[in-house]
Amino acid sequence: MKLGCPIMLWAMQTLDVDWLIPDWPAPPNVQAVCTTRSGGISRGNYADLNLGLHVGDEQTDVLVNRTRLQKASGGRVVFMNQVHGTHVAELGTESVDGLEADAAWTRQPGLVCAAMVADCLPVLFCHPSGLQVAAAHAGWRGLLGANGQGILEATVAQLEAAGPLPASSRSEWMAWLGPCIGPRAFEVGDEVRAAFVAESLDAGRCFVPTVNGKWLADLPGLARQRLAAMGIERTFGNNGSEAWCTVSNPSRFFSHRRDRVSGRLAACIWLADRGA
Repeated sequence: MKLGCPIMLWAMQTLDVDWLIPDWPAPPNVQAVCTTRSGGISRGNYADLNLGLHVGDEQTDVLVNRTRLQKASGGRVVFMNQVHGTHVAELGTESVDGLEADAAWTRQPGLVCAAMVADCLPVLFCHPSGLQVAAAHAGWRGLLGANGQGILEATVAQLEAAGPLPASSRSEWMAWLGPCIGPRAFEVGDEVRAAFVAESLDAGRCFVPTVNGKWLADLPGLARQRLAAMGIERTFGNNGSEAWCTVSNPSRFFSHRRDRVSGRLAACIWLADRGA
């Protein structure tokens, strides 16, 4: 992972953590990070940096963990109540934790969009103009959505509607895919494959049959297909390899499917003050 952000690099060294920093050509004022298990005080299945208040961990520990992330980012992290839907929220000065949405975007410096995951796919968005950013939580339900409109399509639609941006094509947007359950670990039923294939025949390439009549699904592959269908081909990060799989890397990533009782990671993106 690229350690290209001086503020975050300093924070990571101070906390002694192995968080991921996206390696993508984002403008200088766009900062992003994806946490791992390291850097917190939670215990047991939640060790160390669990950021989810809804998973049974001690609330006081989670709040300490969230404070550490906030200090590292230098901004105010806003956590959503994610429901595997397609609602996208705009973050402003009045935004508080717990807003019900599966994606958040902002054009205000210092507000951190955060998508929590423990097998689902986090997707971060930015534009070369550095005017606005977004973070989306994409499990298979949110990714699929309805009638071809899932959480990624909804996020891009909100970003485009917000404006103003320099005259440009959609192809200038960038997306970074974070860690998620990998294509060798994500077993789903035939109904899941059928739902994706009904939207796009190309989706069939992201499913491999198993001996028990189910399918192994490539979640980041499906996301890249959906992004490409929207004209966004500048995609970075998770390529479906084992290193990105939350299930296969228990010392680094939380995984609900692996552990059932699990903490949550957070993929975060925000705008730094250009005058800072």
